Order: sequence, then C-alpha cells, then structure tokens
Amino acid sequence: MMTNAIRFMRLRVPMVVLALVLVVGSIAAMIVNGLNYGLDFTGGTLVEVEYSEAPELEAVRQQLEEAGFSNVVAQQFGTETSLVIRLQEEGEDVGRQVVETLRADGSEVELRRSEYVGGQVGSELREKGGLAMLLALGAILVYVGFRFQFKFAMSSVVALAHDVIITVGAFALFQWDFDLTVLAAVLAVIGYSLNDTIVVFDRVRENFRKIRKGTPEEVIDISITQTLARTLVTSGTTMVVTLILFIFGGDAVRNFSIALMIGIGIGTFSSIYVATAIALMMGVSKEDFLLPPKEGAEGVEARP
Repeated sequence: MMTNAIRFMRLRVPMVVLALVLVVGSIAAMIVNGLNYGLDFTGGTLVEVEYSEAPELEAVRQQLEEAGFSNVVAQQFGTETSLVIRLQEEGEDVGRQVVETLRADGSEVELRRSEYVGGQVGSELREKGGLAMLLALGAILVYVGFRFQFKFAMSSVVALAHDVIITVGAFALFQWDFDLTVLAAVLAVIGYSLNDTIVVFDRVRENFRKIRKGTPEEVIDISITQTLARTLVTSGTTMVVTLILFIFGGDAVRNFSIALMIGIGIGTFSSIYVATAIALMMGVSKEDFLLPPKEGAEGVEARP
C-alpha cells in the first residue's frame, strides 16, 4: 500500500463546510441580486458600425446614453474601427437611430448590420438554457451510475451542481453580464469537472479492488494522490489558456473566460474534496466494487 499518500480526507469535514458556505452564499446572491442577464436573454438590439477612424469606446457609450439609449455595451469587433453595440431598445429603426446619434459629432459612421432579439425570444432562451443544464446533470447521473455505481453517481452530480451554483453565484454577486456565452462556459465547466471526477473515481474503483488492507479513507487518499499530478497539469494548462483569453480576448469573450476560470478552479476543488467526501458519507466501500463470484466458486472471494 502507498505509504506517502497525501491525507486529503483528513480535511474533508472543513472542506465540505467550506463548500456549503460557498453554495449558500451563491444562492443568497442569486436571490438578493438576481442575474444581470445580457441581451440574449432580455431582448434588445445588436448594431454593427464601421468608423473611418478608431473611436474611443467610452465616448461612444456616453454619447449613446446621453441620447437616451439604455444598457449600452460597445465592443471592438475584428478591427479598431469596427464596433458592435448592444442596446436594451428593440425595433427595426434602432440601428438607424444609433448611426444618426453617432454622426452627430461629425464622425463618419457606416451601418453594417442591425439585429434585434425580442423579449419573448430572450425568455425562451433563458428557459431552454436552464433546461439544458438540468438535462446535462440528469444524463451525467445515468452515465456515472451505469459506469460505476449509484453512490458515485450521486456524488458526482452533487459536485457538479456545486460547481454550477458557485460559478453562477459569482455572476450574481458581482453583477457581470450573464449571456449565452457564459451559459456555454457553464456547460463546458460541467463537462470539464466531470472528466476530472471520472478520472479520480476510476482510480478509486481500481484501488478498492487491488488494495486488500486499508480503510475507504486511505484508499481514496491514495487514489487522489496518484491522479493529483494529472489533475494539476490539466487544470493549470487550461487555466493559463483561459487567462490569456481573458487578457487578450477583449470584451466579447471576457465574461466567458471569467466563467471558465471560476469553474476550473471550483471544479478542481470539488473533484478532490466534494465528490469523494460525499461518496464516503454515502458509505462507499470495497464491497461495492467486488466482482460477483463465478458459479461453482462458493467460498472463494471474488477477484478483479
């Protein structure tokens, strides 16, 4: 048996308490503040314009807000002279009105496109986005239960729900825009965190069958220690790429990268502590993974 295993499970109680505090705090932030939904979910207009010279984004926002437009978001799109402007207002004439407002100071501005999303469409997207997350968690419950065991299935789904709630709660707390790109990031976090959890659970199952002596806590500590290098390398490299995306990707993908960074960090934590600690609380043991004995082999312990 591995004698230099890190004793992760010795801290499982305070780590689970920390996880509960973060989940409760995230739920409280969602109830008190609510989510700051982007135009994808609330409805509004997207206008793409082309300037003859690179404009100041803050000046563009201020110019439109002074003209009466609400929730103005201006971002560079492709080049310094091309802007995408998102507004709360709806209607086919909004694009023309935006261009006329921007031309008022003498700037040369050309309208490239104008698209708007109605409030009803935004509401449908919000409902379908929530349904997509629930379906993903349900499918994961079935998959893990089929591949491993029901105790691991419940543990993994609880850990994934923990990751989603904290990620979304951060957006509610700081009132960052929550749009379709952020929803895509949350779904990506579910897949990422599940992959990490599956790797740990697979090693736990293998070690429960191989290690004849040792408590469930010791077997799980050995399993996490054996997979720790892989977990840290995967999380670290993914975090570096996401950080570069956050720094150099611009406003268009900033919230997407923030959601990924939060999700990767929380997902790594939950794979090590939350999922395994819940499995222990549910009484996972060596007997759960013993292969059934062959017929005619009574009295002989099943071997993998």
